[in-house]
Amino acid sequence: MFLFRRGTDRVTPAEAHQRSTDRSASLLDVREQAEWDAGHAPGAVHVPLSRLASGAELPSAVRGRPLVLICRSGSRSQRAAGLLADRGVSAVDVKGGMNAWAAAGLPVVDAHGSNGRVA
Repeated sequence: MFLFRRGTDRVTPAEAHQRSTDRSASLLDVREQAEWDAGHAPGAVHVPLSRLASGAELPSAVRGRPLVLICRSGSRSQRAAGLLADRGVSAVDVKGGMNAWAAAGLPVVDAHGSNGRVA
C-alpha cells in the first residue's frame, strides 16, 4: 500500500514518529494554540485546522512534502487530511492523535521545550 496517496489514510503513532524522525514526512499539528502550547510532538509544525479550513497556505517548510497530521484524538486531523487532499496534498493522519502518541510513550514538549502534556 502506498502510504501517502490522496485521501484519509491513517497511521499509528509509532509510524508517524518514525516518518517524522527519518524525515520521510513532516508532522503537522492541527490543534489550536493553547493545545499546542501545552504539549506537542518535537519537530512538529503547527497550523490549526481553523486556519486550514479558511484556506491558509501551508508553511514553506512543509510545502511539497508528504504530511502526517495530528490532533488530540484523530477527528480534526482526519478532517484536515480531507481538506488537504482536495488541494492535492499527500496527507495521512495519526490514529488516536496526541492522546495515543503520549500513551505510546512518545515525547511531548511544551512551548518552552520542557516536558509537555496533551490538552
